[in-house]
Formats: sequence, structure tokens, C-alpha cells
Amino acid sequence: MSDIRPFRGLRARGDLAGRIIAPPYDVVSEDEARAIAGANPWSFLHITRPEVGLPVGSDAHAPAAYAMGRRRLDDFRHQGFIVQDPQPCFYLYAQTWRGRTQVGLMAACSVAEYDNGTIKRHELTRPDKEQDRVDHIEALDAQTGLVFLAWRDDKPRVRAAMQLAREIPPAWEVPTEDGVVHALHIVSEPTLVAELQAAFAEVPALYVADGHHRSAAASRVSAARGGKGDSDRFLAGIFPDSELEILAYNRLVADLNGHSPQQLLAAIGQHFELRHGASPEPARRGLITAYLGGGDWIELSPRPGVVPADPVGSLDVSVLQSRVLAPLLGIDNPRTDARISFVGGIRGHQALAQAVDSGQAAIAFHLFPTGMDQLFAVADAGELMPPKSTWFEPKLRGGVLVHPLQPVKP
Repeated sequence: MSDIRPFRGLRARGDLAGRIIAPPYDVVSEDEARAIAGANPWSFLHITRPEVGLPVGSDAHAPAAYAMGRRRLDDFRHQGFIVQDPQPCFYLYAQTWRGRTQVGLMAACSVAEYDNGTIKRHELTRPDKEQDRVDHIEALDAQTGLVFLAWRDDKPRVRAAMQLAREIPPAWEVPTEDGVVHALHIVSEPTLVAELQAAFAEVPALYVADGHHRSAAASRVSAARGGKGDSDRFLAGIFPDSELEILAYNRLVADLNGHSPQQLLAAIGQHFELRHGASPEPARRGLITAYLGGGDWIELSPRPGVVPADPVGSLDVSVLQSRVLAPLLGIDNPRTDARISFVGGIRGHQALAQAVDSGQAAIAFHLFPTGMDQLFAVADAGELMPPKSTWFEPKLRGGVLVHPLQPVKP
């Protein structure tokens, strides 16, 4: 079962929501965060990236930065920029982008279910990024970042309850500069709250789509606090897989590891059929395209027997890693190798070509997007995806909701 609960959310005041909600803390650089927050005193980046309130060059992970985040959160509450509902509620967070709408249920999810694997994960976390979120939660006594969860949309009862909730007029609806329209619906009617909770109890598992560091941090904070003060719950947006879209997560490599372009292509040709003059974006799962400059995109089609049958090994990102990046380009650990960089599909194939043509990279690889069915299969097998396998769009904004925790008494 999936044990979700309503909570008294802190949320952006309706008339200020357009100024408050901000890009997620982990998709903007410090310079970008400073530019956004410097022009907007209501931006939630003042809370999620509190170093913007300190002098340039300050340590973003020092106690002073987290203390600044706490002061700004308290300021936002005291000045009424964000308000708290008087009773526990569920919330719907709707995002409309490029003619497609995804609607997630905002709920307090169970840390125990995360710990025991009922909420399934598919990525490793980096200790430094996880510690950052632990320190942030502890300093603020609040979870400010949504964990992006997904479920298989095969439960009619859940679908029906969600449809009833979607009929509630939004508390606010605002567009953002990236072309996304965001809306928040408050579900406070007790009967519907109870029905949503009961319906989701029929869902056997939830899956972390994005937010592995935030969920892992919530687990650590809960353990440290003994689950007290609502720390046994973490803030999540739960979306049906039928409404989600994963974009490609592409690769740039700085050099050819001593190969000439001709030598590299000959070596790649041992495992792939090569077709020059291809479309930049792969046409289907199983195909990869490569760019070495000169306007020529090359399609890589695996030869028979190259792709294994297991859920992880069969991923296009895994095939590229095992057959090209590691053995030919010398990138054994893409998590730590500075010679590889990753480009979200939102930037398009033009960004890949520009990087190669400008000399920033020697070769680019464009992948077909990983599917939700593949994410589920990997998580169900208890396996891990290679790093940077999925890029979800649109991103969940910061400041839509906050899950406050009770302070720990000395």
C-alpha cells in the first residue's frame, strides 16, 4: 500500500505566487540564482539558495548560509508572503506545457515506506548533495523541495478521486518565463481527502522519478529526530505515469581519448552499424546519434547480440557507456570523470552541435529518451540506472509548497 497523508502546507500567497515560485534550487548556478533573487525579493530562491543573501564567494554550505535560509523563511511567514492552511489538506499541482498537462497530488509520504523499498528508487546519491539537503532541512525545520514521485496509472479508484480533485478551482494559476502554466488546487473537503487517502492505499508502490537526494535527506533527518515532529513524512508530488514525459539526457565528451575521428568511428563500427547524414534526434529506442562536427550526424544502430536483455544493460545509456564511453573514450566512471558532461534534452540537438563546432567538446551523443516503463522495470528489479538517464520536463518549482516540521527541543 501507499501511505500518504494530508498536511498543513505552507504555500505561496495567491497574489504573490507568480513572484514567489522559483526554479528548483539544483537546476540553477549560483550566478543564475543571484541574478533571479537580486531582481526579486519574493523569489523562493532566497530560501532554497540562501547564499544569494551573503557576499559573493561565501560558502554555500556553511552554517551561515543555512541560517540565512531559516531567517528568510521566517521573514516570508511573518510578512505573509507564504501562508499556512488551518487544517491538513492535500494539494494538486498542475503544470501545462506545450499543450500537455501533468497533475500531481501533493502529499506527506512515508519515510518508512522509502526506507523499506515500497517507495522505490533507481539512482545513487552523492554524499555532498545529500548532506546539503540534510543541513538545509535541519536548519529550517522544513522540507522546501518536492520529491517527484510517479505511480502506474492503472487504478480506476485513484483516477476517479483525482478527477474530483481537479474540479476544485485553483487557489492560483500563474505562467512562468519558460512557458509553463502552474496552478495549485487545495483539497480540504474531508470526504474527498479521505477518499484520496484510501484510493492511494491500493497503489502497491510509488517510484522516485526525481529527488533522490531530497528523499534520502528526509530519511536521515527522520532517523536523527526519531520520527518526531512530522519528520517521519516527506514532501512529495505524486504524478501518474500516463501524464509524464521524459526527455533525452545527452552526452558531450571533451576529447577522443587519442583516437582520430576515423579511428574512433572504425572502432564504434565493430558493435554498431553506422549511417551518415542521419537526423540529429534518434527515431526510436535503441538508436543513438553521434556528432563529430561538419554538420554530419551519424546514426549508431547496435549489431545483433550487442544489447543485453536485462533492465539496466538494455538501456540506451548503458549500451553507450559499455560499448563506447568506457572502452573507447576511457570514461569508466561518468559520475566523476570531468571529460564528460550531460545536456538535458530541453536544450535540443542544436546545443550539442554548437558545443562540438565551437571546440568545447570533441563528440556529442544524442539518445532516445528513457521510458517510464524502463524506469519502473529497473526500480522493480532493485537495480540502479546509470547517472543522468532521465530528464523530466517541466520541472517542479520551488515555493509551491513547504512541509513544516516541529523544531526539535534540546
